[in-house]
Amino acid sequence: MPYLPQMKTHVLILTAVLAAFASVEAQITPPFQPKDEPEPPKPSAPVGEMSSVKGFWQVRLAGGEYAVSTERITSVSRHSYVLDGTLLVDEVTIDTTGQALARFYFLSPIGANNSVGGTAGAVMERGKGILDAAGQRTGVETDNMVIKKYPDTTHAKTIEYRLTTQAELTNLFNSAKQAWQSGQGGQYTAPLK
Repeated sequence: MPYLPQMKTHVLILTAVLAAFASVEAQITPPFQPKDEPEPPKPSAPVGEMSSVKGFWQVRLAGGEYAVSTERITSVSRHSYVLDGTLLVDEVTIDTTGQALARFYFLSPIGANNSVGGTAGAVMERGKGILDAAGQRTGVETDNMVIKKYPDTTHAKTIEYRLTTQAELTNLFNSAKQAWQSGQGGQYTAPLK
């Protein structure tokens, strides 16, 4: 049995060499590798509050909130059109490199001095009265709610916000255009009622 002590010695030496190798391997630090892309800036405001973060345009309205990187904006436009022959839509559209289109609009009835006369006007006023009464019962502000026509706008990849005055829409458009053109970002908050 002369081999048993020799075998124990070899096992101990092998174990010591493996332990030393593992220790040396653990102490080797990998070379510095910079990240390919910098991390996006984090908003410094607490959740629920909005601040102007450089490079982002942010909006807070009664109907919700919207934020987009100014680098992702491809166009800012404003136009008006007639909807279903009864409503004049004044709309600001923010197009981005993403899949959704942001639309902010103000609605007014068509007619002299923005009012509809006759039967059409009576029907519109009756409909508005019904919506207002339902909103008071449920606590929903119907003036801020987006109007959609199924199935045309239900799944059209749009993010929509309704503003209550044309002045708010003008201010929002000016804010978006300035934030995009400067690349610095900005913020628009509609006056709360």
